[in-house]
Amino acid sequence: MIKRTLYFGTPAYLSLKLDQLVFTPAGKDAISREDIRTVPVEDIGFVVLDNRQITVTQGLLERLLDNNCALVTCDAKHLPVGLMLPLAGNTIQNERFRSQLDASLPLKKQLWQQTIQAKIRNQAAALYGFTGVVHNNMLVWADAVRSGDADNMEARAAVYYWKTAFPECPDFTRDQDGEDANVLLNYGYAILRAIVARALVCSGLLPTLGIHHHNRYNAYCLADDIMEPYRPYVDKVVKEKCLAKGEIRLTREVKAALLNIAVEEVVIDGKRSPLMNAVSSTTASVAKCFSGECKKILYPVM
Repeated sequence: MIKRTLYFGTPAYLSLKLDQLVFTPAGKDAISREDIRTVPVEDIGFVVLDNRQITVTQGLLERLLDNNCALVTCDAKHLPVGLMLPLAGNTIQNERFRSQLDASLPLKKQLWQQTIQAKIRNQAAALYGFTGVVHNNMLVWADAVRSGDADNMEARAAVYYWKTAFPECPDFTRDQDGEDANVLLNYGYAILRAIVARALVCSGLLPTLGIHHHNRYNAYCLADDIMEPYRPYVDKVVKEKCLAKGEIRLTREVKAALLNIAVEEVVIDGKRSPLMNAVSSTTASVAKCFSGECKKILYPVM
């Protein structure tokens, strides 16, 4: 089942009634029955809060987290800045935690090799879609990735990829603190990160303990690892649904396009699937790799 993503960008009071999220607009002198909206909690996968005048009741928070829902909060610039996830998302979570903690360094390096190979191949496919040209150098670099990406092929591919991907933005440089297209990418990646983190928790894994990323201040290292091959899907949305229409600001339409990344169609294991469901398949395969049930992470092919 595809879970819904709810975005709230105006003052509101969010509460719980009869297992339904109840939206009541705030700041209005008179509220009619038509102004109040309800959504079954069981249908919700993500809630994005993008206004400082939103009130959420404790009862609603508890029920959303019980339903493995992720809550994303945004800052004054309307960029996602916080993420709330359930503490217990899987019935055998303790067993999954132990196998993840006991994972050997060689295993982590092999999993990172697979991850970077999948990322570069998807970047190559994205470039083909953008330019109509086969970029064989990207495919050569993907095949050349060794255990742990010892030669840093990821960085080499990234330099070429960003140089080629967005000719609409002269002198574009990928920068987490940059302007223009970077703002759109950062927003999309933050939503993608929330999708991956939620799926990891549902699979009984610790999103903090990564296979490559290990920044001591990063609470979502594993999410940052696993989302890498999915990044080109965000790039594709930014390129085709935003930049192609001349949109380089976070307008309402741009946010809607990026929030819909969860239902973008991808191909994984030879089958078409919404991205949200594909991520769940990926995180389930990661858990199996940690437990020794399989040796390969299931990633989408662009």
